Amino acid sequence: MTVTLGIEGTAWAASAAIFDSNSDTVHIETLPYLPDSGGLHPREAAEHMRKALPKVLETIFTNLETPPDSVAFSRGPGLGPCLRICATAARALAGTFNVPLIGVNHMLAHLEVGRHFSGFSTPVCLNASGANAHLLGYHDGYYRVLGETMDTGVGNALDKFARHVGWAHPGGPQIEKTALDGSFFDLPYIVKGMDFSFSGLTTAAIAAYDQGHPIEDVCFSLQETIFSILTEVSERALSLLHCDEFILGGGVGNNTRLQDMLETMCTDRGAQFFAPEPRFLSDNAGMIAILGSYMFDVGDTIPIEDSHVLSNFRPNTVKVTWPVPSRSLSTISPSTIQGSEALVEFDANTVRKRRLPKPYRNPTMDLRLRRHRTNIEARLTHEARKIGIPTPLIKGIDPLNFTLEFQKVGDADLSEGLNQQRVENVVNYLSLLHSSGIVHGDPTTRNIRIDSTSDKVYLIDFGLGFHTDNIEDYAMDLHIFKESLVGTSSNYEELWNRATSVYEGHGSPHVLTRLQEIESRGRYL
Repeated sequence: MTVTLGIEGTAWAASAAIFDSNSDTVHIETLPYLPDSGGLHPREAAEHMRKALPKVLETIFTNLETPPDSVAFSRGPGLGPCLRICATAARALAGTFNVPLIGVNHMLAHLEVGRHFSGFSTPVCLNASGANAHLLGYHDGYYRVLGETMDTGVGNALDKFARHVGWAHPGGPQIEKTALDGSFFDLPYIVKGMDFSFSGLTTAAIAAYDQGHPIEDVCFSLQETIFSILTEVSERALSLLHCDEFILGGGVGNNTRLQDMLETMCTDRGAQFFAPEPRFLSDNAGMIAILGSYMFDVGDTIPIEDSHVLSNFRPNTVKVTWPVPSRSLSTISPSTIQGSEALVEFDANTVRKRRLPKPYRNPTMDLRLRRHRTNIEARLTHEARKIGIPTPLIKGIDPLNFTLEFQKVGDADLSEGLNQQRVENVVNYLSLLHSSGIVHGDPTTRNIRIDSTSDKVYLIDFGLGFHTDNIEDYAMDLHIFKESLVGTSSNYEELWNRATSVYEGHGSPHVLTRLQEIESRGRYL
């Protein structure tokens, strides 16, 4: 049992904490940076960190009964100047106490503090904070990024609107309050597999406000749309990993409406939901101390001379050395599957797919999405089959009940039988789709069926598909498939690297170039 001193300093929060693993108690002291106007100013944030961090450390030392066994600090991701001040303080204290130094990934700390207090094994985690919005799931020794924003973070999206209307930073709480009196109208809803986009949505909300829409309606619609997107992709991640545990992290996680949506979604699909108390949701040193304690227990420390900060420290680059139990799997009936969007019932020959109402989603939005996705799935499944791609035959359509009946194909998902030839077959079919101007929209390993006795694969679930001639959309299709391999395969690099040559031989090389650009967009603090 140990005492860990944690220091957080990625951006706005100058914070220090003591975690006593024997009593499982955490004491946190935080001085936040609150700009007078506009958003977060990096130079001002660093100046705040320089002045405030010594104060919170002085206060936390009054609660330190014995010298700490280790010092943990937020190594990244974050603002470089703030991180360096935090790291300098941590090095000095580790030297003063003559104890090991531990560099913690800030985003994994959000996840692990939730796992610590929930008692979950390997949950899916949504981190929703200022410059961040991403989904993490454990697989093969790493927390994989299953989906993330392709442009701006959720907090930044809300703050951009708030700044436009003249509200102080952070804007999320004022938007949440104003939305209580609002009514819904449609705003752009952009989901690409488990990735998503907020920039166009925020721009549309600003335009609506400028055109005279009541601000309470704009706030309500903006919040409903952003949080519905986050809840939908969270459910897709649970479905991909067959997981029944979900954790929320990050400062935007304090929003009551977001918590309600996620809890409703989890309850609806039989999953457990957990959100830490507010002091552990916003950036804080308590989560740094807790994960630091885990790492100290297994000897995952760093020499002071190698303790440089990492401004773009992605969580999926961190080898998980601390204990993580086996994944908790959902119980799936042999004749019924609760997918991310629909209830799927099947017998020996027929699959019946019904898009159920999503209780977490605004009814107007929900009706529009269910109707559109049912229609587009039927149309594109048929069109893909006409150009030679193995898809199920459509046996019946009931648009009033959002129901499709298909021929049953395959006997397992691709995730249960990954091999090189099957992956190459999928990439070949995607190139054929793209050459015909069609995007699948969600080609994950759960949406591809296989015959376990052969290498034949079938593409299913075209509900997020569309027609396009944009190479960006084709590249996103490949990105979604690749990321699903990362989250479900132990040798995804070999599988993917060989498969890209198949696409290069049949599709446009410009798409693979654009794929590299897309992969470089992943952003954190």
